[in-house]
Amino acid sequence: MTVIDVHHEVTGPEDAPVVLLSNSLGATLEMWDPQLPALAEQYRVVRYDTRGHGRSPAPQGDSTVDDLADDVLALLDRLRITTAHVVGLSIGGMTGMRLAARNPERVDRLVVLCSSAHPGNPGTWRERAATARAEGTGALAEAVVGRWFTPAFAQAHPDLVARMRETIAACDDEGYASCCAAVGALDLRDQLDAITAPTLVISGAEDPALPPSHQDEIAAGIRGAALLTVSPAAHIANVEQPQHVTDALLAHLGGTR
Repeated sequence: MTVIDVHHEVTGPEDAPVVLLSNSLGATLEMWDPQLPALAEQYRVVRYDTRGHGRSPAPQGDSTVDDLADDVLALLDRLRITTAHVVGLSIGGMTGMRLAARNPERVDRLVVLCSSAHPGNPGTWRERAATARAEGTGALAEAVVGRWFTPAFAQAHPDLVARMRETIAACDDEGYASCCAAVGALDLRDQLDAITAPTLVISGAEDPALPPSHQDEIAAGIRGAALLTVSPAAHIANVEQPQHVTDALLAHLGGTR
């Protein structure tokens, strides 16, 4: 599939080490707003919208995790970035793992949040893609955002939840479905031992989308990987536990707090 010229934003000192942030399915680069101020003090932070999300063009047809990794490599090349720390949540973590296994020379340190090496349930992902194409992502938004946050957090932050629901509904229908195909077909379990970048794996203890057992498998498969569980937190743990996740990122990437 053709590489997508993804929309991106760069923040922080030009001569600082690079941190690339990769989003969840259904989200945009704005999901990293809680981490941006602290990271941008010490790093050149590159955020981008996954193909078919936010302001990035949508592909036609199903994508693979290699397509998503190719988009990232093309972005790094455009920005003349040789190596970067890669931080990804959910499908962003899947992209980061594939990139670290396939192109280890481009990934310095890796952080994988609320993700999976093998999500399973390919039929469920095909159904979700079919719904997006037939009815639009708005038909999925309520159920998806319901998995993103714990009920108590959602009740306490209705405006944030409403914005996130709108973000999901605004995704390009074909682009969202294309990325669903990438998740449904994913199996990186036999590639985890090829990842040499120092890796931190973060779980949301209450994540119903990709429960902690998925992150346990990732951490067990990557030599020397560290595992952190944050609670209370569901799928978008960096938003529900911003300080905890930011501190963990800075510690792992070598920054100070």
